[in-house]
Amino acid sequence: MYLLGFDVGSSSVKASLINGENGACAASAFYPKQEMKIIAQKAGWAEQEPEQWWKNLKLALNDVLNQSGIAPESIVSIGISYQMHGLVVVDKNQQVLRPSIIWCDSRATEIGEKAFQKIGGPRCLANLLNSPGNFTASKLKWVKDNEPGVYEKIYKIMLPGDYIAMKMSGDIKTTASGLSEGIMWNFNENKVASLILNQYGIDESFIPEIVPTFAVQSELNEAAAKELGLKAGTKISYRAGDQPNNALSLNVLNPGEIATTAGTSGVVYGVSDEIKYDPYSRVNTFAHVNHTSEQNRLGVLLCINGTGILNSWLNKNIGSHISYDDMNLKAEKVAIGSEGLSILPFGNGAERVLNNINPGALVSGLNFNVHSDAHLFRAAQEGIVFSFKYGMDIMKEIGINPAVIRAGKANMFLSPVFRNTLAGITGATIELYNTDGSIGAARGAGIGSGYYKSTGEAFSNLKKLETIEPDNSKTQAYQEAYDVWKKQLEKKLI
Repeated sequence: MYLLGFDVGSSSVKASLINGENGACAASAFYPKQEMKIIAQKAGWAEQEPEQWWKNLKLALNDVLNQSGIAPESIVSIGISYQMHGLVVVDKNQQVLRPSIIWCDSRATEIGEKAFQKIGGPRCLANLLNSPGNFTASKLKWVKDNEPGVYEKIYKIMLPGDYIAMKMSGDIKTTASGLSEGIMWNFNENKVASLILNQYGIDESFIPEIVPTFAVQSELNEAAAKELGLKAGTKISYRAGDQPNNALSLNVLNPGEIATTAGTSGVVYGVSDEIKYDPYSRVNTFAHVNHTSEQNRLGVLLCINGTGILNSWLNKNIGSHISYDDMNLKAEKVAIGSEGLSILPFGNGAERVLNNINPGALVSGLNFNVHSDAHLFRAAQEGIVFSFKYGMDIMKEIGINPAVIRAGKANMFLSPVFRNTLAGITGATIELYNTDGSIGAARGAGIGSGYYKSTGEAFSNLKKLETIEPDNSKTQAYQEAYDVWKKQLEKKLI
């Protein structure tokens, strides 16, 4: 029997079909082949049409079914991973009322800060574990204030994964984990956070029915089954935001374990069993996929908006579309520290780790007689790693101190410069695995549907591909390069 997983990102939608018995990936595909369009009508804004996600999901699934030749009847269940923090609003006919305000949109930052001050920082943090920031609840308040005609038609609000599940089943549902990422979950009361909804004047009826992260949440209806080429009644049994799901895909479920990604944005995600928070909300605490009222499993998340998108920008504008492998080979030929060239990667919206400041990207130390495109490629990768290091030092303050970091062998982790720099500057061992978000969602579907009897069974076939140990002989060189980089950041933050 087979398990189907989708990962709905802001760049593409990926689908993977895995053999439930041996964990092998039978087929995988993503769409579009170029990045999905992001609408940015103003600086700091970022929106996408939800229908775009659905269209690309169908294309990716069609490829997977054609590649595998698997009969739809053999697919046991479906899991959904999705880009976090997005806002989707629909009317009573389940029609989308406006484009989704997605994760990297920063228009609601000031709204969230005002709410934080009015509620009171200590009270807000003690219950929500975060400042409202520019998360989903604050984005909804922006719609309320600026688009009253849209707001008055709202029947339900959803996260991107809830929208995909609605398209599949006709049911509008969400999870406690999802609500926590929107800063709409009260951890002390273990229920929807009336604290923030009342502050924003938002009716709690907008919140969908809450279902467990792992459970038979809905079933594929006849219309969607026909549209997708699947069997009606197929179970939809897992959904989670992309970063909790990435941690799940790496079997990061217990306190002290760490997962990381470096795609368009970069994330370090650590699991804790203690209700802790950063008093400045520079890193954020959410309910992990296996969090329950009886057992604390909290994900402490560091997010850097401008990571892989910097590498992509260099590829398009400096690298003349050479392959990423060629960029990596060029970067390897440059010494640690890029001969004095530093790049701050913060060019993709407000950065929570910088107290919601949007400093923009910065290239410093450029010498026309010394530096080439290879230096830019290396300095960019070092700058991304150094932004991780900066945030991980904050994570240490609330008890997340990684000795081992797990990641899928993909995106920036395909670069030896990137992974060696990360190991060198943090002192952590890096383990790379043969998994990704869509495969993790498929495994999650197996857990939620009961196909797997335990998480241990679900991950029994997870394979480690590579281990990168820190090179102690280069520690000082990495530290010196980081110190130069950090001084440039501190100048920008004055």
